[in-house]
Amino acid sequence: MTCQLTANLDDDDRHCLLQVARNAIRHELYQCVPLEINADDFSPNLRSVCATFVTLCIEDKLRGCIGSLEMHRPLVVDVGRNAAAAAFADPRFSHLAREEFECIDIHISMLSQPEPVHFESEADLLAQIRPCVDGLILTESTHRGTFLPDVWRQIEQPQKFLEHLKMKAGLPADYWSDSIQIHRYTTESIP
Repeated sequence: MTCQLTANLDDDDRHCLLQVARNAIRHELYQCVPLEINADDFSPNLRSVCATFVTLCIEDKLRGCIGSLEMHRPLVVDVGRNAAAAAFADPRFSHLAREEFECIDIHISMLSQPEPVHFESEADLLAQIRPCVDGLILTESTHRGTFLPDVWRQIEQPQKFLEHLKMKAGLPADYWSDSIQIHRYTTESIP
């Protein structure tokens, strides 16, 4: 069963996912071990296989973001694992401290299946990018990076969006090669 995104999730399912994310962070923060999540204990919608990203913010500032690009485990398990990873394994931040825990806002993004974008040139690619809709995955040899569609709020111009994505993948902003691969996806978010 593949992810049906939030169209099939009712308010109880959405609340449950946010609670699982918070519980996974709390458990690892206080018990120092990952929370065991049995997908069979949850509704069928939360057992569907889905790729997610969990973003943590404190006072509207990023505090951690980790996710999965491939659908490989149940939605509820993916959310729990990614929530804990966002709190304790994002290399851009120190581990979430106990005094920060009550201040975090949790955002869950569920990804559609990534689809390849076919293009002839960088200009052709830029013409196909859908601002505020597309999340992009850039792959070039051993370099890989992604931006969720939410990043469009900070980087509104497609050219700049692509330049920053290249840098996130470890490439120069002006880098171009005919071997660059781009996949696009959309997200549904909670809340």
